Amino acid sequence: MKVKYLHTMVRVLDLEKSMKFYELLGLKEIRRIENEKGRFTLVFMAPEGQPECPVELTYNWDGDSGLPSDSRHFGHLAYEVEDIYVLCQKLMDNGVTINRPPRDGHMAFVRSPDNVSIELLQAGPAKAPAEPWVSMENHGTW
Repeated sequence: MKVKYLHTMVRVLDLEKSMKFYELLGLKEIRRIENEKGRFTLVFMAPEGQPECPVELTYNWDGDSGLPSDSRHFGHLAYEVEDIYVLCQKLMDNGVTINRPPRDGHMAFVRSPDNVSIELLQAGPAKAPAEPWVSMENHGTW
């Protein structure tokens, strides 16, 4: 089964200040998502010529009382997967808790043994919703 690295997400308290820092490192904004319903902005920044290696800066419009703290800045690793249902079943069969099941056929979250949050995203269009995933509840935090 193919797995493709997508991005690493970090939460930021001051989006402009953080962007300037990453620009000093040589990263440029390659994509931006403004989500009014969720009240957040995602800015993807990557080194010149390496759009496949972005860092996602997540800025919550209403602030984030957890910032700054060592544990809240890092968000998650993200991987595109060939078949989200097959991979989640394999993980479960090997004792991994699915923190956010792929109820939508598109996205799931699990945690590593070191508590690193891992986002799994279905390659291409979302799969049709299916059991047991549709009925599974979230476990813990993502």
